[in-house]
Amino acid sequence: MSIDIANESGWEGYEESLVNQAEFVLERLRIHPQAELSLVLVDEDAMTLLHERWMDEPGPTDVLSFPMDELRPPHEQDSAEPGLLGDVVICPAVASKQAAAAGHSQRDELGVLLTHGILHLLGYDHAEPDEERLMFGLQGQLVAEWNRRVS
Repeated sequence: MSIDIANESGWEGYEESLVNQAEFVLERLRIHPQAELSLVLVDEDAMTLLHERWMDEPGPTDVLSFPMDELRPPHEQDSAEPGLLGDVVICPAVASKQAAAAGHSQRDELGVLLTHGILHLLGYDHAEPDEERLMFGLQGQLVAEWNRRVS
């Protein structure tokens, strides 16, 4: 996997673990080893601009995904294709607030957001109840597997 990370947020210390978790999620979903992913950590001002421009919603959000080649996890009988997954943009400041409200660590929240963003790049969505159950079920499974692995 080629995973680039750019930290423009001012928050330090999570880059390596986020890259490791992204590799785990992509491998677990059988994404081609030559697939490329970009992770960007931004501050609230930058996230607000992105959120307003691309989602037409005010204020910062926690995570945004910008798919490129519309790669999808292969079916069991199929092989994965290489390509550009796209960008996952995360705002650690928003993640920190959400973590405090949820009663877990910022690192755990960043991992949930990372996994959520990757699933969006792979075509998962939560607009409809069935889609939401599928996406959040898979997200919970992947995060739990990662947490067991690093515990």
